[in-house]
Amino acid sequence: MVTPTGDLVPIDAVTHETYDWVPRAPEIHSRAEVERQTGPYDAAVTPAIAAWSTVLSSEDSADVEDATRQLVEFDHHAQRKLGTGNPALGPMTAILLRTESASSSQIEQLTTSAKQLALAEIDEGDKTNALTVVGNVRAMEAALQLADDISEDSILAMHKALMLHHSGFPPEDAGRFRAEQVWIGRGEAGPRLADFVPPHHDRVPGSIGDLVSFAKRQDMPVLVQVAVAHAQFETIHPFPDGNGRTGRALAQSILRNKGLVGSTAVPISAGLLVDVQRYFDALSSFRGGDAGPIIRGFAGASRIAATTGTQLVDALVEQLEESREKMAGIRADAAAWKILPRLMGQPAVNVKYLKNTLGLGEMTALRALDSLTEREVLTETTGRSRGRVWQHRGIFDALDAYASVIRRMSGR
Repeated sequence: MVTPTGDLVPIDAVTHETYDWVPRAPEIHSRAEVERQTGPYDAAVTPAIAAWSTVLSSEDSADVEDATRQLVEFDHHAQRKLGTGNPALGPMTAILLRTESASSSQIEQLTTSAKQLALAEIDEGDKTNALTVVGNVRAMEAALQLADDISEDSILAMHKALMLHHSGFPPEDAGRFRAEQVWIGRGEAGPRLADFVPPHHDRVPGSIGDLVSFAKRQDMPVLVQVAVAHAQFETIHPFPDGNGRTGRALAQSILRNKGLVGSTAVPISAGLLVDVQRYFDALSSFRGGDAGPIIRGFAGASRIAATTGTQLVDALVEQLEESREKMAGIRADAAAWKILPRLMGQPAVNVKYLKNTLGLGEMTALRALDSLTEREVLTETTGRSRGRVWQHRGIFDALDAYASVIRRMSGR
């Protein structure tokens, strides 16, 4: 992600307060580690941002305005092509949401393929990462559904949707603010040597309240508001786990809340993924009193999202048209025509999925799948007589090509 260095965008830096740390369960750590982690440590104190005044240079203002224009154009293009006003095409928008969820998870080193993610959605496959990313899809869905009311409750709901089925995470903690000190970076037994120590847990509710007030403001460029709200959220770090993914879901919620986009999730995380280190460095700069890098980072990520997202939308529409041509001759009221748009959002299906989502009977679903297979719209991939799975390889090819573009842009 190439962004200009730009001028300082002043924002109050975090301050610190000192607490004493006594390692929990010291018996599971070495004596040296326990000794290093026993004693005073400094936890961040996030300054209030609810009344922050935006000061941007003319260059930064133009940068944000251009990125905003491209996002709006992408959203309009997606609505025209994917047909949010056409129920038959609506399921295609699920692909963009899933793509954003996968990119957001990949920033946290949770990598999965489009195929593994689609299989996980129908309870097939055995990739743990894919199942974890499905939780992020649920969080993104919650973010968009709750966008009309950005509040403490909606943030908690996003986290709950993300973490409720997360392997190894206590389900009772999903959707609850943390009740303990956390830290980022070094230190197994305590925070004294950590790279960053977020605020003490007693400060979390008040800091989130201030953040919500900031997010409700209507007097600044939306992309600036999204970037600063996201950086403040990551600095507060209100949950034991899942902060990055919840924070990027919150960004989607604000974009929808302000009316900047309306079709689906915008793949901004793919733009951030192009240069993850720059993204993390921008968060550090924000904590040090300069909001410029994170604002420019989100502007750059938005341009990447608009460009690559448009290419993905066009590739998906091309697959839809090719499939329609192959289905020529199938009567208009056949179940196969109900299945086709569903494939755009869920390119791997089984009979159970079609029964649950479309209300088809088992024999009707099987006949439709056989018809789609005969016309080479679908491919049955298991070779089994039971528990069969059908895939639309053209859609997976389009998604894999999109992922390859992002990888090339990041130099990976």
